[in-house]
Amino acid sequence: MIEPKTFYRKLDSLFGKIGREKTGSDFLSKIVKDIENTFGHDLRIGNGRIYQEVDEEYQLIYAQVEKNFRKTILLSSKSVQNALEFKLYIFNDGDMGEDFRNNGIKEYTIPAAIVVKNPDNTWILVFDLKSGWIREEVEFCFNAVRAAINYRLYSEALKNEMEQAAYIQQSLLPSMLPKIPGYEIAGKSIPAELVGGDLYDFYEFDGDSFGLVVGDASGHGMPAALLVRDVITGLRMGMERGMKMVYTLKKLNRVIYKSVYSTRFISLFMAEFEKNGNLFFVNAGHPSPVLVNGNNIEELESTGLIFGALPEISLYSSFAKIHPGGVLVLFSDGIIERQNKKNEFFGLDRLKELIIVNKEKSAQEILNVIISTVEGFGRKSVWQDDATVLVVKKLK
Repeated sequence: MIEPKTFYRKLDSLFGKIGREKTGSDFLSKIVKDIENTFGHDLRIGNGRIYQEVDEEYQLIYAQVEKNFRKTILLSSKSVQNALEFKLYIFNDGDMGEDFRNNGIKEYTIPAAIVVKNPDNTWILVFDLKSGWIREEVEFCFNAVRAAINYRLYSEALKNEMEQAAYIQQSLLPSMLPKIPGYEIAGKSIPAELVGGDLYDFYEFDGDSFGLVVGDASGHGMPAALLVRDVITGLRMGMERGMKMVYTLKKLNRVIYKSVYSTRFISLFMAEFEKNGNLFFVNAGHPSPVLVNGNNIEELESTGLIFGALPEISLYSSFAKIHPGGVLVLFSDGIIERQNKKNEFFGLDRLKELIIVNKEKSAQEILNVIISTVEGFGRKSVWQDDATVLVVKKLK
């Protein structure tokens, strides 16, 4: 095990190289060499290589040592999908990661994949872990390095404050929707400008339960992006620590109220789902989600004030149930307030009718119909407000 002071000193030195290295076609290959030169012996890593996404596959663009590495790997492969989902993945489970394994050496090694990206490209850096590697050290180092590389790649690509704000916001939204047994989930958020104030997130709990949140921050630009960052980060911390929903949200409200540079107001709807369809929710001033069970329609109405207006707010949870075949649609006001040429709002009634007519379709199909219909209602003009839709369907 590497001595902590030595570890941090080497890591700091590596961060300096990542920050100083000139970006260009060979930027990542130089960083891969630096990672091996700095931590190869201590972390038991080697054979660094780089795959870049091209169309529907990942192509090998660099290998520090020419070995029997695959030249191309399909985007749809399990190895690539695991790497993309978790951003850092160590393939030490049987046949997992076979696409990344080095079949040209006799020594048994385990591939570890790190995903880095900028607004235009995605790369997977792969290293072989040799006998004697320690998970905690490897994960800590690779996660820290991944964050430093991503920051540098995006800093070079983004030219102004608004682009940076957009990155802050988009980097916090889920890159992949969760796969929950017994449910279908689909979601999409469309910012009216480069940076918007809508957010959504998911939480997978132990057992057969999961949670989600959707919100709408006031304003646009960097202040809205900062508020989105604070909210998503605060909720993730609270949920991971097993805090109760109402307690977490009240504590978050106090943080938002004290904010100085970020916008001060945000509506939030948060729900926790059980396997049997029970759902417990808190609605802090957000447009009421629509729950359709058969021919029954229910609005999950507000249970408290919008966040940020007062340091202490009254907030309580409520209960609903989504039956097999039932559909829950969550949305921001950009959906129901989209206007046509007569300045009429799309409105909640049209949305309800749309959900009922299409309730037998999959969650993704319902989402697509809502977005395309609302967009067409506004003559496919630019969105005047951020628009977000989440669809949760309970499978029969």
